[in-house]
Amino acid sequence: MKYQILYPEAFPIIECELNRGERIKAESDAMIAMDETIDVEGKMQGEGVGGVLKGLARKFLADESFFFQELIASRGAGKVLLGHAIPGGITDVELDGSYGLMVQKNGFLAGTEGINVDTKMQNLSKGFLSGEGFFILHINGKGTVFVSSYGVIHPINIEAGREVVIDNGHLVAWPDYMEYNVEKASKGWISSFTSGEGLVCRFRGPGVVLIQTRNPGSFGSWIRSFIPTGSSSSGSSSFFGDDN
Repeated sequence: MKYQILYPEAFPIIECELNRGERIKAESDAMIAMDETIDVEGKMQGEGVGGVLKGLARKFLADESFFFQELIASRGAGKVLLGHAIPGGITDVELDGSYGLMVQKNGFLAGTEGINVDTKMQNLSKGFLSGEGFFILHINGKGTVFVSSYGVIHPINIEAGREVVIDNGHLVAWPDYMEYNVEKASKGWISSFTSGEGLVCRFRGPGVVLIQTRNPGSFGSWIRSFIPTGSSSSGSSSFFGDDN
């Protein structure tokens, strides 16, 4: 399969060129357009009871969709355009089977054949404290993974012996062999939260951590600050006035 990421600095999409018989797995609403030689089907990760359990875990534990899209070049070669709903970046990660990738919820966009997507439980303290929750996505196998973000994706290369502190609202993906701890941003809890940072993740190298340049949680808080919370039952009158 050949592919390219178009418009990488604005609102990117992936253009995939599938040979006959090739297929790609994507999130359930990722397909933008496809040639008439391509079929799209809803699939679970795995078959039978195991596939159902994995789908339920993705839906209810990791807040992901139950089904994937599987796009198959059934009747000949063709192109597929894939994208995501959030205004942000898309990047590709090649996995050779020697390690897996930990991905924040809603960070997985698509993967080639040979890529497996499962949920993974963080330990109790990390899951309780981190903004990602107890369950995140664990992607392994051999092939290409496409991850998406809110804002541009920026790689941080952490050399062996070095530590980098990252706000956990900016995390996108990191190798599953990397060590990290969730901790307060400052020495005290009050200082941590009054600084606006709260909790952070301390990663130890070696490894590359992918971050997003914008924080979706902070953006959601900003949007909510403009939503009126008055208890008036007159509804629209607070915006448009009273017609009486």
